[in-house]
Amino acid sequence: MHTHEKIGSLPTPTTALPAETMRDRVAELELMRDSVQSGPDPDATVKQHAKGKLTVRERLDVLLDSDSFVEIEAFRRHRATGFGLEWRRPHTDGVVAGWGKIYGRDVIVYAHDFRIFGGALGEAHAEKIHKVMDLAESSGVPLISLNDGAGARIQEGVTALAGYGGIFQRNVRMSGAIPQVSVMLGPCAGGAAYSPALTDFVFMVQGTSQMFITGPDVVKAVTGEEISQDALGGAQVHGTMSGVAGFVYPDEISCLEDVRYLLSMLPANFQEMPPSIASSDPAERSGDALLDLVPADPAQSYDMAAVIAELVDDGEFFEFHAGWAGNLLCGLARFDGHVTGIIANQPSVLAGVLDIKASEKGARFIQMCDAFNIPLVSLVDVPGFLPGADQEHNGIIRHGAKLLYAYCAASVPRIQVIVRKAYGGAYIVMDSRSIGADLSFAWPTNEIAVMGAEGAANVVFRREIAAADNPVEQRAKRVEEYRTTLMHPYYAAERGLVDDVIDPRATRATLIRSLGLLRAKHAHAPQRKHGNPPM
Repeated sequence: MHTHEKIGSLPTPTTALPAETMRDRVAELELMRDSVQSGPDPDATVKQHAKGKLTVRERLDVLLDSDSFVEIEAFRRHRATGFGLEWRRPHTDGVVAGWGKIYGRDVIVYAHDFRIFGGALGEAHAEKIHKVMDLAESSGVPLISLNDGAGARIQEGVTALAGYGGIFQRNVRMSGAIPQVSVMLGPCAGGAAYSPALTDFVFMVQGTSQMFITGPDVVKAVTGEEISQDALGGAQVHGTMSGVAGFVYPDEISCLEDVRYLLSMLPANFQEMPPSIASSDPAERSGDALLDLVPADPAQSYDMAAVIAELVDDGEFFEFHAGWAGNLLCGLARFDGHVTGIIANQPSVLAGVLDIKASEKGARFIQMCDAFNIPLVSLVDVPGFLPGADQEHNGIIRHGAKLLYAYCAASVPRIQVIVRKAYGGAYIVMDSRSIGADLSFAWPTNEIAVMGAEGAANVVFRREIAAADNPVEQRAKRVEEYRTTLMHPYYAAERGLVDDVIDPRATRATLIRSLGLLRAKHAHAPQRKHGNPPM
């Protein structure tokens, strides 16, 4: 007999039992609690470990501060009958729920136990999740879900589907109010995948995490295509192709440790500021290395990640979507101990152009920062939007507008630093003064224009160049004239579109002083029900 069947047969204390002492009742409680925490039969635990997966309580031990977890509804069991469920009524019903602490701060957590019903969701299972979600909302603390379940419990029919509906409704209701973190530690199929997609952050583990709406069997039946679960919806797919997963890890422990790290940088809710810490990295530290990191030639590539590392506290940059849309870098760092969101064009990938994926990545990140009072610093070196029929046909106008909308709607402090080139609409979109940046700084290598000098000269002086005795010489002359007249480093500053042209070595100190000034910024939103972004 399996352990979960033994659990189901344990006596439940009632008034019909013979009189006992309080010590007897406590002993009985301890026995039941031990049985619940030991989980199903040992074979199920062996199988879980054989897949490279921790058990549900092992995961909680890694995620939460030691001895901080408080479990609720541990004795909850389903009430379904038929299809064999009447003989299998394990406590917890396949989900462990409660609260604990991460670095001393409260979080709410629920975690599927794949060893019980494959972590499948039924009525009681869903009601436990609803309970802790409501607690997270009313308490104003982050919600973390450890997902390892086979979807809806087929034996419970429509009540299981309704349970998912209650989760989705709460996900949306709490969106922007508290941080919601989804950690994928096993399969997540069908409607179950929508809850993680509605949350703020999705973590996945290579080899064991999968997310898809329709599994390989359905895909084969409908399209004839044969594909594995991992190739269809594994961590690598969602971390590099779909953009569903923001963070991908080789194992569960490193994944859960970074969940802890992320939570250490976020406020508990939208009414609080992100936690600050004392920094040992001097605020006035000079960034001498920056003079060699960034070439003056706008056509020469370099790694913007190295620039970020030179600017932020101790070089620590927690990057989001590192494997997806690499032409735009997004992540959290600290300046003088204060959490700041950084968005930066990456010249080493597609020359740092903006495209559909980069626009979506940036827009989502900006919205998250704005929701949780995280200031934004934009490091700009962008040649424009990626041209091509594929981009146009797939809606670069609409997707690019998402990034523009997110910047314009953000009310947190916003600072732009133009590192080198900033051309055309991409200059405007990358948080220019004209769309509401509080401050804009530029390095002496900056070039701000409608387009590059070569392209501009070919348009403006096309006929003159064609009629010249020496078109090459005439083109070079006009290119230089355009560059020196309209693209010199002080042109935008002369017109008040850049607040100052700064020594690159002073960038860190300038940003820290500016963020300090803007920390008390308060922006009023217009009276309306809500905006209508280009989704």
